[in-house]
Amino acid sequence: MKEYASEKIRNVALIGHGGVGKTSLAEAMLFVMGETTRLGKVVEGTTVSDYHPDEIDRKHSISTSLAHGEWKECKINILDMPGYSDFLGDTKGSLSVADLALVLINGVTGIEVGTEQVMEFADEYHCTRLFFINRLDAEHAKFDAVLKSLQDRFGNNVVALQFPVNPGEGFNCIVDVLNQKLLTFETAGGGKASAGDIPENLKKQTAEYRSRIVEAAAESDDKLLEDYFAAGELTEDQLKQGLAQGLLKGNLMPVFCGSAEKNAGTSALLDFICEYGPKPQDVKKVEGVHPDNKSKVEWGSTSKDNLCAYVFKTLVEAHVGELSLVRVYSGQLTVGAEALNASNRQVEKIGQIYTLNGKNRKELGVLTAGDIGALVKLRNTFTGNTLCDKKHPVLLEPIHFPEPLISVAIKPKTRGDEDKISNGLHMLRNEDPSFTVVNDAELHQTILSGQGEMHLTVVIKRLKERFGVEVTEERPKIPYRETITGKADEKYRHKKQSGGAGQFAEVWMRIEPLPRGTGFEFVNDVHGGHISGPFIPSIEKGVRQVLETGPMAGNHVVDVRAIVYDGKEHPVDSKDIAFQIAGREVFKQLVLNAKPILLEPIFDIEVKVPEDCMGDVMGDLSGRRGKIMGMDAKGHFQVIKAKIPLAELDRYATTLRSKTSGRGIFTMTFSHYEPVPKELEARIVEEAKKTKEQEKEA
Repeated sequence: MKEYASEKIRNVALIGHGGVGKTSLAEAMLFVMGETTRLGKVVEGTTVSDYHPDEIDRKHSISTSLAHGEWKECKINILDMPGYSDFLGDTKGSLSVADLALVLINGVTGIEVGTEQVMEFADEYHCTRLFFINRLDAEHAKFDAVLKSLQDRFGNNVVALQFPVNPGEGFNCIVDVLNQKLLTFETAGGGKASAGDIPENLKKQTAEYRSRIVEAAAESDDKLLEDYFAAGELTEDQLKQGLAQGLLKGNLMPVFCGSAEKNAGTSALLDFICEYGPKPQDVKKVEGVHPDNKSKVEWGSTSKDNLCAYVFKTLVEAHVGELSLVRVYSGQLTVGAEALNASNRQVEKIGQIYTLNGKNRKELGVLTAGDIGALVKLRNTFTGNTLCDKKHPVLLEPIHFPEPLISVAIKPKTRGDEDKISNGLHMLRNEDPSFTVVNDAELHQTILSGQGEMHLTVVIKRLKERFGVEVTEERPKIPYRETITGKADEKYRHKKQSGGAGQFAEVWMRIEPLPRGTGFEFVNDVHGGHISGPFIPSIEKGVRQVLETGPMAGNHVVDVRAIVYDGKEHPVDSKDIAFQIAGREVFKQLVLNAKPILLEPIFDIEVKVPEDCMGDVMGDLSGRRGKIMGMDAKGHFQVIKAKIPLAELDRYATTLRSKTSGRGIFTMTFSHYEPVPKELEARIVEEAKKTKEQEKEA
């Protein structure tokens, strides 16, 4: 396998809204570069990058795939990333290692909510960006309107380097403004283009586009801008310099166009990526911390620098086992060498190294700075770990995955499978850290949380297929709280005499509410020695038992002050357990006498939707007891801010997708607790009592 110098490597991430054609473009790029002999199709399940059975069945990407090819002596690594919101955690993680984000836009529908999301990820990682307006062979394709919407949303630094001549069903011609050529493509989808002169009727439009390109290139550099003002034009060399600098600085976001399925526009796109695309050493120097003392560590990004590599994804492949997808930032990874995992201080021996085209592998002897490949069967290295030189350790910042939006409680179908489930989910999380598993001691449930219903379905399916365990799904319980709104005063005597040593304790206590969020306060106000000092902690221990399982519906009791002010004891029969019981029982009674109420968790949510979906989404939020707090316009979208009870958010991700045809997304964060409406409170308490009785009978 040919070894490439760092300056000859381009790392390109294909990102965009779900269904916009990323996998089809990856397929076209591989075909043009000669890596495949035919164009695979998503609908037929024959593409290189969507090769997992789940992806073939669902006809869209579920996880990032790595592919590569050679064009104009450059190695182009292609990261084909999911676009559906359920799997955007994978997209964010993989985008962290890309140098160029190629954002696909649907030529019919334009900017979609997923576009906004991935652009935010690209901004976070300071990725160079360019747009490819796809599907221009569709009946209602509208290049001009889509271009204008991109410029309105992302600024005047969005500059078209091409425009289509005949968008629609007969589409086969593009004007290459940068190179002043008319490109005509074979309609059969072979991707071959003949270059000719631009027709007279298109020259004025071409000149207008070219003028904007030259202005954008000049604006990327003060010296170029001076030359442009002086001469009114840039030389070809100056134009190339300005485009490269503008792209690298983020001052320029070029727009290309074509049809991925017909392979129209692919070769011109590859030409630009090779000539102008950022080189690894231009954009990704090593910046991290020392794993021990957290001091700042920084060095260059060449093969001569110390080793630093980042594992951004873990795959499990049949007949191979675990594959760790890795980006080498500096130095080299060599077969047989040792590297330190700075994330856990384990030393790994590098075995086989592969370059990938989907599931197809070619063995490498070395992976050099700037390149992306796969390592086989690392023992203690997983997604988010840093590999480095043992003598020069560095730890890169981990990936910050989006917060989970949907949860399900799971339990084994077969008794005794708890350990298998735990181990299986642990291994699956090594591959996909964007889902979480929590054994919730308060709710007594194992809670599986992810980005959407489809995300959780895939995880549970893989748990069954790979580890042979099945689970049943339940709705997660809501962590209600119990508190009081009034004061109460009570005493309780515990007396037990049944032969042998007896038990005796009497506790006088009063309780009062505390401000919301204060928690619990225990006060010893006993005077005169009616209760000995050693028994006061026993009373508190009994009270705290009730705090864990409140007397209303078995939830945590909060925001209460308990004051012990008197009591009695027996010189022989009083002991620790007696005062625990007395403290517990008097506190239970006090809570029930002090006008108790249930509190429920309230979440802040932000829902981003197209304007035409606003009415349906707001109506649904109101029906879920949501309080609309405000709305903001963001491009062609509206962001609805609301507060809504957690109990009403079950499966909200699925409902939102349904109401917006997959174009809506949301985020949620905990806000506070507030009282449950009385009619709902009565139902919750009644259901809790029934559950408790059923558990006793069982």
